[in-house]
Amino acid sequence: MTFKLPDLPYEINTLEPYISQKTLEFHYGKHHRTYVENLNKLIAGTKFENMSLEEIIKEAAGKAEYQGIFNNAAQAWNHAFFWKCMKKGGGKPQGAILSRIEKDFGSYEKFREEFKNAAVTQFGSGWAWLVEQDGKLAIMKTTNADTPIAHGLKALLTVDVWEHAYYLDYQNRRADFVEAFLNNLAHYQG
Repeated sequence: MTFKLPDLPYEINTLEPYISQKTLEFHYGKHHRTYVENLNKLIAGTKFENMSLEEIIKEAAGKAEYQGIFNNAAQAWNHAFFWKCMKKGGGKPQGAILSRIEKDFGSYEKFREEFKNAAVTQFGSGWAWLVEQDGKLAIMKTTNADTPIAHGLKALLTVDVWEHAYYLDYQNRRADFVEAFLNNLAHYQG
């Protein structure tokens, strides 16, 4: 199976002014594309070549001999999911997901505080996630390419806090990027 760079679910300038077209040209057009291309090279002729992205991640997770395959597969999946977690006019969730957040965190404000803290305090490169764990919502952060899939969890929202996700627009102001994401772009899945 040859993986392809998935189309963005919106035009490349749709997320402005919160994420610029220039940032997406680099982040999506170069970084994400490279993960997909590297993965295709790494799995050619191996037991992974006919697996889905999720199967590759689960099979390669935690195995040193497959670290390169894991990193590229997980980053390809993480980025594809991240694009879905944003939309023009996003922000506070509505309906059932909001009810679940209020139930499991006590309030939407408490969830925001915990999610933002996870994103801002992630040392180095990584991700902050809203996940479903044992029927409840939880926040986790992962380093580098790690992903909830590798831990058997379902992701409902993520924000990418690798510098390439925000540096052109926000420089070293990660907290401002996360705030803009939560207020204006967040699009909850599931």
